[in-house]
Amino acid sequence: MADATNTRAPNGATGVLVLANGEIAWGHGFGAEGQAVGEVCFHTAMTGYQEIMTDPSFAGQIITFTFPHIGNVGANPDDVEADMPHALGMIVREDVTQPSNFRAVENLDGWMRRHRRIGLSGIDTRALTRRIRTGGAPNGVIAHSRDGVFNIDSLLGLARGWPGLEGMDLAKEVSTATHYGWEGGIWRLGFGYGAHDEGADKPHVVAVDYGSKRNIFRNLALAGAKVTVVPAATSFDEIEALAPDGYFLSNGPGDPAATGEYAVPVIQKMLDSGKPLFGICLGHQLLGLAVGAKTTKMFQGHRGANHPVKRLEDGVVEITSMNHGFSVERDTLPPNARETHVSLFDGSNAGIALDDRPAFSVQYHPEASPGPQDSLYLFERFVGMLDQSR
Repeated sequence: MADATNTRAPNGATGVLVLANGEIAWGHGFGAEGQAVGEVCFHTAMTGYQEIMTDPSFAGQIITFTFPHIGNVGANPDDVEADMPHALGMIVREDVTQPSNFRAVENLDGWMRRHRRIGLSGIDTRALTRRIRTGGAPNGVIAHSRDGVFNIDSLLGLARGWPGLEGMDLAKEVSTATHYGWEGGIWRLGFGYGAHDEGADKPHVVAVDYGSKRNIFRNLALAGAKVTVVPAATSFDEIEALAPDGYFLSNGPGDPAATGEYAVPVIQKMLDSGKPLFGICLGHQLLGLAVGAKTTKMFQGHRGANHPVKRLEDGVVEITSMNHGFSVERDTLPPNARETHVSLFDGSNAGIALDDRPAFSVQYHPEASPGPQDSLYLFERFVGMLDQSR
């Protein structure tokens, strides 16, 4: 990384990353032209870049992929978790090539350009990842200009002026605007995403969308539930009017303490109802806040598809997918909240369950199936709780 403030990019570069501390990395831009400011993080997954880019939990973030060859399977309309990418952009090592996969309908460059997302290749992603690991996730600006001309001082000002994710409520920005019934089924090779059987006798789950991934709802449906999705700020009375048998709290971006200002009172009423509750990622953090625990910003966060988590009840290790920059502080959990899972990377909390209520949550993403089926039992456990409580 250099520390220059040139306005003309060197060596034919058409893209640049400017960090808030003044560090600059030049590369080759792809996707959309323009600039975006956010938190620069890294992700260790070798595959699934479309799912990662469209995960609403990545709102406000620029993703550095540690795997060097990103884009080689192209893009298609099935491998997405939302209607559009929510990550601001991506940083990769090798230039994006033409895809080589029978499911590809366009290349990654075109997909990024169509969705107005910026890409930057030719970056030493190992050096950038080590910088994030040792110094924490920095604020930065990613920019792409075909003529190679950049106002570095302006970009640096944007990076330094961005307030950071701490204190930000982004759930409302990425949540659904209206409630709807989930209809999509599990994807099967050659058949796409089929519909699932609603079934009049299936337990009904109301899922609060704080920035949800579609595959969560697919797995709830596969486990035997009927799912209705509602916006992040939906009141408890509005949720109860839908006659749920239980509640689901989705993943999402931003600071859980900020989202918790309106979410926690609703979740506390859910708990008081005595109906089963299941939370994932941000939903896990919000459940922690609802029972009186605290959440804190992590130094670098967990983002990858290879995170080992120990299940404390029997010592089994699950290989999980994670994407979070905040964590529940175990020392602040109340006596009725039991820690159920622990990250084997850094020992941080990865799951809780309440002893006096039918409620539990995990910090990781069981629907992402990196194990591949290590954690799918959680959906079955939740739907089993729904059946028992009806």
